Amino acid sequence: MSAAPLPEHVARFRTEYRRTEPGKRYIGWAHFAFTSLGSLGVIAFAVSQLSGVRPLEWLTVPGSFLLANVAEYFGHRGPMHHRTKGLGLVYRRHTQQHHHFFTHEAMAYESSHDFRMVLFPPVLLLFFLGAIATPIGALLFAVGSPNMGWLFVATAMGYFLTYEWLHFCYHLPAEHPLARLPLLVKLRTHHTVHHDLGRMGRYHFNITFPICDRLFGTLWSPEDQAGAQKR
Repeated sequence: MSAAPLPEHVARFRTEYRRTEPGKRYIGWAHFAFTSLGSLGVIAFAVSQLSGVRPLEWLTVPGSFLLANVAEYFGHRGPMHHRTKGLGLVYRRHTQQHHHFFTHEAMAYESSHDFRMVLFPPVLLLFFLGAIATPIGALLFAVGSPNMGWLFVATAMGYFLTYEWLHFCYHLPAEHPLARLPLLVKLRTHHTVHHDLGRMGRYHFNITFPICDRLFGTLWSPEDQAGAQKR
């Protein structure tokens, strides 16, 4: 079955973006491999450093997961959707490019050359590891225990990779086998709502699991649309 034609405004944006932005040397699958293997390598190393983890130390894992979910939510709701001094490139790449390259009417990439619009730039893996995971892990290592430090690093990098893989799956062609898995169908639907240009600034800021969307009241429902129409 052939894919539905792209809306005209999306097709125009994609054509112009491909003409002006990605370099000819960009290889999408190499980008995906760098993100995946780099993250898995850090996780494996951190796990290999664990020794005799005590029950209380294991609580670092859910704690780190929830912290990452909060950071994902506010990072997305904040600088990714609002111009912030010093973070203008983040706003440009996300709101002005990603949300026009992919809309709720056209969620799928067309070729591996489009991965640049789905995955974080490779340098962000190094930034996340060097500026976030390592300093916080080192702090926990010093004030808590070595196991807590390594568990944080492993969980933080695991969350980063989960974010990247899930987001990648949301932009797979609809007929791809992974896109048909029940959990991914549900999460993809959640993310598709966020790609409606009329809703992106108000709803569904969690990319992975909508924990904070539920906590902070940013889950969209048909009742929201009905209320907006009445107003």
